[in-house]
Amino acid sequence: MFCFFGRRWAAKRFMPFGVTGFFAGILTLLALLRAGQGGSPQGQGSLQASFSGPTVVDAGSYPSLQAAVDAVPGSGGVVRIPPGIFRLEKPVVINRSNVRLEGSGPATVLVNHSTAGEPSLIVCPPEAEKSPKTRLWRVEITGLRILGDPAAIDDKSGQPTSGHGIWAQNVNEIFIHGVTVDHHGGHGIYLFNCYENPRIIGCNLTYNRGSGIHIEGGHDIVVSGNQLEENGTALQCLDGFNLCMTGNNIDDHLGHGVVVENTYGSVISGNMIEECQGAAIVLNRDCYGITVSANVVAHNFGGGVHLLDAWGCAVSANTFVLNRKDSVYIGPESGRITVSSNSFCDSFVGGGTRRAEPDNSAGGIRLEGTTDISITGNQFSGLDGPAVVADAQCRGILLTGNVVREVNRRVAEPRPAFELPQAPGICKVNNLVDGVQE
Repeated sequence: MFCFFGRRWAAKRFMPFGVTGFFAGILTLLALLRAGQGGSPQGQGSLQASFSGPTVVDAGSYPSLQAAVDAVPGSGGVVRIPPGIFRLEKPVVINRSNVRLEGSGPATVLVNHSTAGEPSLIVCPPEAEKSPKTRLWRVEITGLRILGDPAAIDDKSGQPTSGHGIWAQNVNEIFIHGVTVDHHGGHGIYLFNCYENPRIIGCNLTYNRGSGIHIEGGHDIVVSGNQLEENGTALQCLDGFNLCMTGNNIDDHLGHGVVVENTYGSVISGNMIEECQGAAIVLNRDCYGITVSANVVAHNFGGGVHLLDAWGCAVSANTFVLNRKDSVYIGPESGRITVSSNSFCDSFVGGGTRRAEPDNSAGGIRLEGTTDISITGNQFSGLDGPAVVADAQCRGILLTGNVVREVNRRVAEPRPAFELPQAPGICKVNNLVDGVQE
């Protein structure tokens, strides 16, 4: 009864002229909007486009992709590329704002035939070199494949002579999504001074000789949900701010997985990083205030997370499995680091057995010349050597609340689970080593 009378009251309050009159008013308002009379003499509510020139360009109607891009007016528009293989003798250049370059999915393939190391696609203001502060705004690239080597059109391995896949300079709010960039001689995607809000989401970046993604001078960066495989490095972020790197799959890189330098206030979280020849994650050159969390760091031959020059960072809730060298390394130019709630393990699957792996090596934490390190609440199991090793120059080390089981599996001489210097400011308390409190 309450709901019934409440609805009757609401109907009387908001529709005093009855249901018929209310809907008649709505229809009148819609008619006015369609007529472009949005309630002001200037036609503020008009639905008519104010652009001059074609705002939706069918690239199939033009002699070249460049001609189609050039047909977009200065106010912006959409370039739609039909399915097909498009031969690029020189880069396609987007030099205006508010442009969406839209392919027809993987059937739209731009193939770089340049032998001079040129990019496939350039996004840049016309006067960027003469006027470095000149910028484009809101350029979007989606739904196509950009191939740097004609020999790899059917996924065959070739010898690319091209440059970068996408080279963008001085572009704010660039948005690249649903794009495959592969087999380039340079980086897959190279963003230079694309300062405001660059986003790279849901792309496939493979077999590029440089980095899959290389970003210099970005701010509020989102790199999410991408597949990166067998590039030189998966991602490099240099001289930037506020990188949000989440949910990417990084596999089989020829160098490191993720390299971050001179960047602060960032998060690297929820990524799968496997079988890189170098380290999975490297923080270097004045990094600070970065969280590395909830990643799976597996079977990387150069190690796990290496903090070479990083301060005030947290390494937490990651799984480090079968990393041949140090799963976490903190060097003399780094300090004030928290390492907590991580799992360091080999391929043990219970019942006294381990899953067969070509290399069952598993490393722990190594500290060299560092200061003010908190190592708490971690699990160390099945490691080749000790859980934590610190050299004589380390100071301010707190090691507490960790659980250790079956470490030092491959050492020639007996060694303790924690190798710490006998020095002031080194605190080891309340850890469980093979069930015994230390």
